[in-house]
Amino acid sequence: MYPDVRPRRLRTTPAMRRLVAETSLEPRHLVLPMFVADGLDAPREIPSMPGVYQHTPDSLPAAATAAVEAGVGGLMLFGVPRAEDKDARGSGGTDPDGVLNRALRDLRAELGDATVLMADTCLDEFTDHGHCGVLGASGEVDNDATLERYAEMAVAQAEAGAHLLGPSGMMDGQVASIRAALDAAGHQDVGQIAYSAKYASAFYGPFRDAVGSSLEGDRRTYQQDPANRREALREVDLDLAEGADVVMVKPAMAYLDVLREVADRSDVPVAAYQISGEYAMITAAAQNGWIDREAAILESLTSIRRAGADIVLTYWAAEVAGRLS
Repeated sequence: MYPDVRPRRLRTTPAMRRLVAETSLEPRHLVLPMFVADGLDAPREIPSMPGVYQHTPDSLPAAATAAVEAGVGGLMLFGVPRAEDKDARGSGGTDPDGVLNRALRDLRAELGDATVLMADTCLDEFTDHGHCGVLGASGEVDNDATLERYAEMAVAQAEAGAHLLGPSGMMDGQVASIRAALDAAGHQDVGQIAYSAKYASAFYGPFRDAVGSSLEGDRRTYQQDPANRREALREVDLDLAEGADVVMVKPAMAYLDVLREVADRSDVPVAAYQISGEYAMITAAAQNGWIDREAAILESLTSIRRAGADIVLTYWAAEVAGRLS
């Protein structure tokens, strides 16, 4: 005769459930993406991302400090230049006085090593065509010419104070190219959080609003096809071989199967990015009274951790960190 098996015994009280929980969500797991924009007189709320702001260079340090004091594990910084400062090569991304590099210097001076300061190492915010690289004669993104620009951008960001660089353009060989440039410039201690499995997703829409994207068309010739899983694992393996310090899956919630497989094979920490469209969906549903906002946020973040993410980039990082502390 079988014993009286009752799994519900381990769910009887909050203390019991806490004792046997298999997945934890802690402030240190969370990274806050932040936007800093030139040409603003005051922080601007992003219409498609209620509660998320483009900061001015003056307002950014206080917001960043508050997030760090809440306990977040790190900050990922994106720069938003004026439209007139964009050009075909994304020169603002390598300009020491460009909006992103100025902000990195200011935050490193303000925060030192109290947090992990990360930078988006991509050209799309800075190009007048909105693509993540340099365009060739026929209008396609030129992989090798783009790698040269990424190398220059990486060195500029390292010199501005970034601890980790986030190559997100999905160019072949980007991690190795950036690593060689950093080492040659004496920045051996600056690491890379590589966007190794970045899909051509429909959920990026609000982000393009956040960075004032100039993109016309799509990025399907370099971002991954949502239909493919093995291709993502190959990309991860290549980035690991090139020296990535962290690998990332983006988006998170629609790709938890990929995240699980990446976590199972990676020998470095694995990150996942809960992107703007995921944020906007939960926010909109909560504003309409269709879901419990706080419960949905925690459930979504726990699912990403359960799937294998060591690090979660989320626009709720500071809020949730404060709630968990």
